[in-house]
Order: sequence, then C-alpha cells, then structure tokens
Amino acid sequence: MSYVSDAIAAIATAPGRGGIGVVRVSGRDLSRVVRGVIGRELAPRVAVATRFLGADGEALDHGLAIWFPAPASYTGENVLELHGHGGPAVLGLVLARCLELGARIAQPGEFTQRAFLNDKLDLAQAESVADLIDAGSAAAARAAGRSLSGEFSRLTHALVAALIELRALTEATLDFPEEDIDFLRAANARERLAALQAQVASLLARSRQGVLLRDGLAVVIVGAPNVGKSSLLNRLAGDDIAIVTDVPGTTRDAIRSDIDVRGVPLHVVDTAGVRESTDQVETIGIARTWEAVARADLALIVTDARDAVDAHAAILAGLDPALPRILVRNKIDLTGAAPHREGREGEPREVWMSARTGTGIELLQDAMLDIADAGEDLQGAFLARERHVHAILAAQQHLDRAAAHLATATLELVAEELRAAQDALSSITGAFTSDDLLGEIFGRFCIGK
Repeated sequence: MSYVSDAIAAIATAPGRGGIGVVRVSGRDLSRVVRGVIGRELAPRVAVATRFLGADGEALDHGLAIWFPAPASYTGENVLELHGHGGPAVLGLVLARCLELGARIAQPGEFTQRAFLNDKLDLAQAESVADLIDAGSAAAARAAGRSLSGEFSRLTHALVAALIELRALTEATLDFPEEDIDFLRAANARERLAALQAQVASLLARSRQGVLLRDGLAVVIVGAPNVGKSSLLNRLAGDDIAIVTDVPGTTRDAIRSDIDVRGVPLHVVDTAGVRESTDQVETIGIARTWEAVARADLALIVTDARDAVDAHAAILAGLDPALPRILVRNKIDLTGAAPHREGREGEPREVWMSARTGTGIELLQDAMLDIADAGEDLQGAFLARERHVHAILAAQQHLDRAAAHLATATLELVAEELRAAQDALSSITGAFTSDDLLGEIFGRFCIGK
C-alpha cells in the first residue's frame, strides 16, 4: 500500500525551552520547502550545518538540516528535519516559514500514521511508538521497544500463517470429498490446532503482562481508622505523602500516589477509615472510600495485628466477591510476630508486616505482583493494549470452538471458526482495521510524532 500526501510540518520536540528543538516536515514534494528554508539542495542522510532562512533571506536560526528522501524515511515520504535551538519563539518562526512554503500543520500522530499507511510500520508497531514515549518505567520502555522492533507482530504473523495453512487443509477436505483423502488427518490437524491454542495462550499471557506495564494496577487501601493505612501508603511510596497521627479518622479524603514496584506501575489510593460516624465530613470521606473500592483492581485490607481475626469482617462483606484482596496484618512490631505470608491457593492472601518499620514490605509487594500475574520475569512482555488482549481472547475462543467442531467432524464450522480467529489476530497488526479505529489510535499521539 502506498500513501501519497501533501506536506505536513510540526515541532517534533516537547513544548518548553531546551538546548535543541526539531521541526519535522514530511510529504511527497518538499522541494519548495528545502529551497526556501535552506537555499540549496541537501545530500541524503547527511547532517548539514546551515542557516534557516526567512522570506527575505534573513537567518531565523542556525542549526543542522537532514534530508531523508523517500522511501528510506520514517514516514516513507520525503522528510526534512531542522535541528535548531530549542526556544519556543525561534521554533515557531521556523515552523511558520515551512507553512508559508506550502506545508500545513500536522495532526496528532500524523507522521506515524503515514508510516503505517506507507507500510513502514504495522499498526501494533505504530501504537508502540506512543507507548515508548509514554513509558513510565524502564520495564515498560523495554516492553514497548520489543513491540516497536516487531517481535509482537512477528509472533502474530506466524500465528496467522499457521491458521491460513490449517484453513487450507480444512477447505481441501471439504472441496474434494470424492478423493477419499482426509487432508486434516494426514496433516495431524488436531495436534496442529492444539499447538496453535497453546501459542495463542502464551501470547495472551505476555500481552496481559504488557497491559499491566502500560496501564498499571489500581490499588485501594481500606480499613478501619487508625490501623496504619496512611503509614502503609507512605511506606509503599517511600515518602511522607499522607499525614500520620494517633488520632483516629485523620484521613478524611482519598489520597492518591503513583508508585513503581519492580517496573510495574501501581496507582495507590489511601482512603478514609471505615466506621459508623455522624460527622458529616467523615461520612463523605467514607462514601468516597467505597467509590475508590468500586474502581480498584486490588484491595489491601489493613487491620491491626493485635485485633481479632474477624475485625475486618464488615469491610470484607462490602467488597465485590470478584475483587482480589490482600489482608494486611499491620503493626507486628507491637506484637513480636515475625513477618510472613499466609493463604493457600484459592484463599485470601495474608501478609503480616509493619508499615512503621518497613518489616515485611517486600512480602506485600510480592503478593501484589502475584495477584497481578507479574511475579514472574517481565522481560518477555510486550507493551500491549486492551485492544490487543481482546483480539487475542477472541482468537482463543474461536480456536476452542474450532477444536470442539473438529472433534465432531463438523468441518464447515471448523473452517468458519478458523477464519474468525485469523481475522481477530490480523486486526492487531492492522490488516483489517476501520478508519474510525485508526483515527482513535493516532489521535492520542502527540503532535510531531
């Protein structure tokens, strides 16, 4: 696919002042822009020290100009990059000059959209460009880099190719029944379909880890007053974010902090203590506690280790049964108990620790990452999006149905489910993508990228 377009221009560096700023121009024909700003032709891919010229020939700035002729450029079109000083005023002058010479202001993400439309990147790689820019941790940046390099796309393409081959065998068996040749049995179709199901399950697990790295985990700290919720937030954040006193009910509103735990972003909310109250302000705070719980991915239920085991029963009763939770038995420094974890598979997890001293905080972090399925090494994760996970889930469901139909030799339905699985996976890389989806994806990019 080739995409022919008009010239677009934008400041490609972040807003504000800096030592260097870049104005980027892309389009089919940039000869007028090059002559007007540089005054001469440029050799391909060579950084040339030059003046950037205004309409009257005056120097707007001095810097480097780099010419990337099509198709060997980021967008697949001719691209001119002007590297000058990073002041907003001077960059604005250079950009305005490019607009005078026939370019127009680029829309958000339009450079990367053109790279996609000109087959320089597939859609998954294009999305990873924005994810790499927005990555909030080193682990997220590495995961985005893997997607940008094409590792995610290569695995997806390999699955699609295997699906196409299996579809061909199914169609051959349907089309030539008189030949008395069962192409599916001859090609071990059951084993191949089972292998595909396993590969899709692996891709789904890695993608879910990538969504976690990208979007993070919403964690709410909930409990009765004066059990150490604010101390726990401060310990997790490594800073005195919340006020801590011995007075029950000190926290009256939700306090939020973004925390990085071993590369996984956690969006932690400390809430007002849950209890019966006639104080109007405290009552509002408690209502906001339950609002935060409703939006959470994980609840940390904090109790005093000296209290009875069922002291948190009322809070547990108010939680959605499907909401993962960890019971934090806090203040073990006052009991002499050792830090430890409890809870077998399928049971609520308990962590005995001290938020005041930090004893046992690593056990809590381990438990949180285990619940998020991030306890394993994240080095193989892709910085995937919910869109990708939904597509892989759909493919997985179609493959499961295909396997069920294959067991009953209902080959027409096997072929249909394999086709649907192929379409679902192909949507990840953009083989089947609506214009509305493209607009939604690229509209979230920054201008200049």
